[in-house]
Amino acid sequence: MHCEPDSKPPRLIGLSGGIGSGKSTVAALWQELFHVPVADADGISRQLTQPGGAAVAAIAQHFGAEYVSADGAMDRARMRQRVFADAQAKKALEAILHPLIFQALQELVQQARARRQTAIVLDIPLLVESAHWRPRLDAVVIVDCSAELQLQRVMQRSQLPAQEVQRILGQQAPRRAKLAAADLVIANGDISLAQLRAQAQRAGALLQLEQRR
Repeated sequence: MHCEPDSKPPRLIGLSGGIGSGKSTVAALWQELFHVPVADADGISRQLTQPGGAAVAAIAQHFGAEYVSADGAMDRARMRQRVFADAQAKKALEAILHPLIFQALQELVQQARARRQTAIVLDIPLLVESAHWRPRLDAVVIVDCSAELQLQRVMQRSQLPAQEVQRILGQQAPRRAKLAAADLVIANGDISLAQLRAQAQRAGALLQLEQRR
């Protein structure tokens, strides 16, 4: 399918928020309400680091063969420990993964453009923490809640001890930095799913996410 000459590239809407904020729920609501395609940066990253993934060889070359498990995938547990403890290792991993993620996203953009879709939502957990993303996005939406509520939700969802969840939260940008980066904020505090849905609908309308059917 060929694009018409006057077709415009879809706008790229970055969606982010801290762990336990409800970001993935908002992404799912937007898909349901507006039929907008959602690209999951974490999902693409997992594909790149699974057995036979495009990033595995470069990871082994830079970090060593011990960071690749017997099945040919990146050893996620070992790498998680490394990047938590070593900021330079985190930057090195991002330098391997981000160009490949951008390449995959560009393919999604071209597909969306061919279908004459007007927007793509990019679900990016560490959008604010990485300098790579913001220049490529037309708008940033942050799903926000208190750190106390994040802790409670993640402990309940993942059965992780409080200390481990707090360690993860400590690796993420502080709440004020996320809010400062936002063009639009969806407040997902102690509210019902129906209330979150209403907010997601209002935000999507403001962003003009409605797709041609």
